[in-house]
Amino acid sequence: MITCHVRYEIDPEQIEAFERFARRWIELVNRHGGVHHGYFLPAEGASDIAYALFSFPSLADYERYRELFGVDPDFIAADRIRDESGCVRRYERTFLRPVTEGSSE
Repeated sequence: MITCHVRYEIDPEQIEAFERFARRWIELVNRHGGVHHGYFLPAEGASDIAYALFSFPSLADYERYRELFGVDPDFIAADRIRDESGCVRRYERTFLRPVTEGSSE
């Protein structure tokens, strides 16, 4: 399993747009073989940082999902929310692998 952690710098004035953007991507990840663990928006402290976590069974599965970016109309529509609203100032992705009780070394 591979988990993607995304750190967003968002426009605090565009929280509603960011939430629309987030709901669309949750649905797309889940529809295309991943499991979205949610978006986490500011509640206290810094008001311009948000996070997302989602997993795919493998990096190859994630790469198949990424092939739809810029091609699939639903992916384009989800990105349009971000682009037209300016809700995301920047983001960075990190790929992680879980270590859990019972996972092998």
